[in-house]
Amino acid sequence: MLFSQQKTDSIPKWKVHGRFAFVFNQSTFSNWASGGENTIAGNININYDFNYKKDNINWDSRIITSYGLSHLSEKGYRKTDDRFEFNSLLGIKSKDYWFFSFITNFKTQYTTGYNYKVEPKVEVSNFFSPAYLSFGPGMLWKKSDNLNLNIAPATARFTFVNDVFSGKFGVEQGKNSSFGLGFNLAGYFKFNLMENIEMENILAVYSDYLNKPQNIDIDYQSNIRFIVNKHIKMQMTFHTIMDDNSSGRIQFRQLFGLGVNYSFHEKVTY
Repeated sequence: MLFSQQKTDSIPKWKVHGRFAFVFNQSTFSNWASGGENTIAGNININYDFNYKKDNINWDSRIITSYGLSHLSEKGYRKTDDRFEFNSLLGIKSKDYWFFSFITNFKTQYTTGYNYKVEPKVEVSNFFSPAYLSFGPGMLWKKSDNLNLNIAPATARFTFVNDVFSGKFGVEQGKNSSFGLGFNLAGYFKFNLMENIEMENILAVYSDYLNKPQNIDIDYQSNIRFIVNKHIKMQMTFHTIMDDNSSGRIQFRQLFGLGVNYSFHEKVTY
């Protein structure tokens, strides 16, 4: 009996997975007949997953943050990536793979963003402008840490902007925030395409009952990682956003690079 109790107490309750990646790209042209611009670009990605399991309680949290810059000759520095996102999903087991859940999501960016297609360039975003905070109860279907789907039909969503962007991103002119209440669907699926190649899919869908519910916001990101060795990985990222409050067009971002990757796992029993 004593042996059994010691064995149960040794089961890890916290699992922490951290991943740091740095991707560097560089191109140089000299007397190149077909033309070209000298370019230097770098991208830093830091992801942390925190998973807690004890009895009927399941708590998953994820921090996703990235920043990238490129330098084009004669055009100077331009931002290529800028993101901070925190996700928290608390579940209390109901039956089989189902949990009563509560989801929290916060996302924003670090620095000023510009539209370089016009001259002079125009500021289109800034730190905490916009920033989004969403939370609400729901039901979670979770088969594993790599496969889950959360349905939250009564999700509150706040959008924050500074005075410069008042009147944009769905916030009324003269105000610095807006409130929405809607349906939220969030999914996560990671699997191996083949040996040393994994694919990660992150999906978020939101419809605001209070403001044009037919205009559904979709945020989908796919990451494909090719493992060269323990510290060298090649990654492809495809990111699509549909949100008529921030842009009338479909937003698309693609990143491809080979870089240094450091990953660690930690298990804690308390």
